[in-house]
This record gives sequence, C-alpha cells and structure tokens, in this order.
Amino acid sequence: MADATGFLRYARADAPKRDVAERVRDWREVYAEPEPATRNAEVSTQATRCMDCGIPFCHSDSAGCPLGNLIPEWNDLVRRGEWEQASQRLHATNNFPEFTGMLCPAPCESGCVLAIPTEVGGPVTIKRIEQTIVDTAWERGYIRPLRPGTHTGKRVAVAGSGPAGLAAAQQLTRAGHAVTVFERDDRIGGLLRYGIPEFKMEKHRIDRRLEQLRAEGTEFVTGCEVGVDVDVPELRARFDAVVLAVGALDGRDDPTIPGRGLDGIHLAMEHLVPANHECEGDGPSPITARDRHVVIVGGGDTGADCYGTATRQGARSVTQLDQYPRPPDERNEELSPWPTSPYILRTYPAHQEGGERRFGVGISRFHGDEHGHVREIELREVEVRRDPDTGHREVLPATDEVIRLPADLVLLAIGFTGVEPMRLLDDLGMERTPRGTVHCGIDWHTDAEGVFVCGDAHRGASLIVWAIAEGRSAAHWVDRYLTGESRLPDPVHPTALPLSVV
Repeated sequence: MADATGFLRYARADAPKRDVAERVRDWREVYAEPEPATRNAEVSTQATRCMDCGIPFCHSDSAGCPLGNLIPEWNDLVRRGEWEQASQRLHATNNFPEFTGMLCPAPCESGCVLAIPTEVGGPVTIKRIEQTIVDTAWERGYIRPLRPGTHTGKRVAVAGSGPAGLAAAQQLTRAGHAVTVFERDDRIGGLLRYGIPEFKMEKHRIDRRLEQLRAEGTEFVTGCEVGVDVDVPELRARFDAVVLAVGALDGRDDPTIPGRGLDGIHLAMEHLVPANHECEGDGPSPITARDRHVVIVGGGDTGADCYGTATRQGARSVTQLDQYPRPPDERNEELSPWPTSPYILRTYPAHQEGGERRFGVGISRFHGDEHGHVREIELREVEVRRDPDTGHREVLPATDEVIRLPADLVLLAIGFTGVEPMRLLDDLGMERTPRGTVHCGIDWHTDAEGVFVCGDAHRGASLIVWAIAEGRSAAHWVDRYLTGESRLPDPVHPTALPLSVV
C-alpha cells in the first residue's frame, strides 16, 4: 500500500545539477552525481509522494506515458527500497529507461494527480525516480541479457538504429527471430548518438545497452544504407520482414527569407551532428560557435540543444528566437487543462547557462559582409494567427520597428518535415504522406508486403517515449506476421495521439 500522506510531508525535489560555471567547461551531463546511497535515499523519499491513485493518469497512453509504464508500482517498490523488483517492473514496459529518464519531457508528470493543486508542490518526480532505478540496476548488476529460449528461423531487418529501431530489434530478438539492424552512420544510435548533445546524455549509456543487445543475439551493421548498399531485391531475398525506423530527418528550411543563401546559416543538425562527432573523438567540428555571435531560430528542444552546444563551444553571445509570445510560467486551465501537457515556458538547463531568449519576433532579412558571410539579422515583432477560412498559420508583422542583432552563425531549428527522400522508399513503391511520413495500417504494416514502420518515420518528429512505444508495438505485429501469433506487448495503436485541447 502506498503512503497516502507522503505528498503532504515531503516537498518535490528535482535532480541536482552541477554548477553552471563548471558544466559549461565540459561536455559531461549537467546533472550532479551524488553517492549512490545518498541519491537512493533522496529518491525513495520522492517516491513516497506517490499516492497510487485510483485512476493513475501518469501511465494512461493518451494523457501520460504511451508505454504504459507501471509508475505507481515501481514508485512503491522504490519507497520500500526494493530496487531489483522496481527495475523488473520498469523494464517490463520500457526497454531503455535510461534514455527516457534522461531525455523524455515527462508527460507522465503532467498527468500526475499532484499536478492539479499548486499548494502541494507539484507532481511526483517520476522522471528522476525512473532514472535512479535504472542507474541502480546497472550498478548492482540487475540488468542482464535476456536470450531467447527458442529460435523461429525467421530473419528480420531493421533499418535505423534510433530508439524505435532498437526497441523493435530487442523485442523481436527476444521472441526468437534473427534480427539485423542496419545503420547508415558509422556508429549505432541514430539521433540518440548524433542528434542529442553529450551534456544531455553521455553516449556510454547507449554503448552499455548495445552490449546487452549484442549478447542477446541482435546483429548490427554500420555504414550501410538500406536501399543503396543493400538494395530491395537483396533485402527481400535475405529477410522475411523489414522494419522501417529511419526517422524523420528532413529538416524544415525557409529559403524565402532574403539573405538565406549567405554562408554561416545552417540547419540545426548541420551543427549538432559534427559537434557530437567531435565528442566521439572524430576531430574538430567544421561548424563551430567559438567567438561568434550565435542566433538560434526556433524555440523547441532542438533549439535548446544548439543553445547549450554553442555555449560550450565558446560563443561570444547566444540568442534564441521564437515567433510565439512568451508562454506563461504556470498552467492556464483554459488553454491546457490537466491532464494534458501544460502550455508553459520550458526552461532547459542550457538556458540557465547564459545568453537570452526573445519571443514574438520574426526574421525579415539576413545581412552579410563583402565576403558573403552572414553578419546581422533584421527582426520585427510579429503575431501568429490562424486564418479562419483556410486554417493555415500566418505570421504577421506587429510593428514597423526594426530590431538588429549581430549574427556570425545562424542555426535554423524550426522542425522537421518528415522522412528524407530515399531510394529505399522509391524501390519499395512507397510514397510519403502529405505530412512527410510513411503510412501504415492498424497492424503497422505499410503498403509494401512484409514491410512495417514505426517511430518518427510513421509519427513525424516526436518524443523518445513514443518512439520506444511504437517500436515495441511494431515488434508485436511483425512477430504475429511471421508466426501467426505473438506474446509481445502492444502498448500503442498507430492512430494514438496525446490528449490535447482542439
């Protein structure tokens, strides 16, 4: 039985961070590393705040965790110090809780009942508890390879090694299939490896999981683009099923802005990927923020990643621009009532490290020097409206006043338009949807026989927790396609969406 009064006796306490002056000088994770005994005692107290609600919205697939994580169960196990059992319950629904513990924005906490009354100090620190469970499990040797008892003789190819592809691969390997993961980059991990900065998640966490997957029997091939290095006829000949987990990496651009063609203006991934290669020891990044005035266009997660990366590279200044007005600090029940994800100002650790954010502004023009390199941005205050007739979003000038900012490096972090054009889709006879994604039926099966899709390739750029959930569900239906039935979990439907106000 959970402690029904714990939330009244204990205040919410988030994971401690390293001092800003220290962490901006290296690429290590921003969070402090207390002694395990001290950490676990603090987190056990935090777990005591969980009431084990009658209807736990925290693990509802629409309002909370799409994985269906058994949050009240492992919270109570942590409260009682049963760390191995907590790890078992956590891993029952989540293949990679250290990835979500470090990177997920925690919709589970938005759905926590304690997120309703402000006087109780906020929701349970579910994300911190999850991370501590898996850290403790690794430290104590609770996490081991789970090898299949039998082998089906069926072979599955997984294209892409991000969280969706890895989740699908692990589930299918454990079901007894021979799984090969193909990755076009030189290392496994997809955006986990080269899109997420080291200070948000150190890559030894990926490498440790890959050792587990390899020990279970999953094979990996790097530097190999499916559809090119392994063409479709060979794919069909070698494998009984294919899972597309190729992500949604087609970055959004705006070539209509005057001056967009100047040197020094890049899409966000053109900056983040080589910076991560440098952290892997592959040599200096060709695009660095050192001694530059950096302007980041876009107010989301990717923009914050560029922000922290530029700071660590030694930028002279960092400014992040957002077309939308500054969000409120607290939930507005009319705009985003509980248990939806609240529309509030998201302040990431990178924002605490210097620089500034500007809201309600749009770019009018880029100005360059005589060598064709960007040196200045011309801004205006704007209003974002939706046309009542067409429903299309419009960005309109709010004033005639011109704002000028110095800019030696401009990073466009304005989202993604879907799956990149690729030969694989062409040769499979598949077209992208109007959203730039790959269509599938209720069984995750695409229009091509034996080919399934999951993750951002199906959903569009989304959260890591949705990617893992989709990888697990796709694995269920691949297993069923190959054998006629499946005991693998099926946590999320292809049409599932987070609960929201429309």
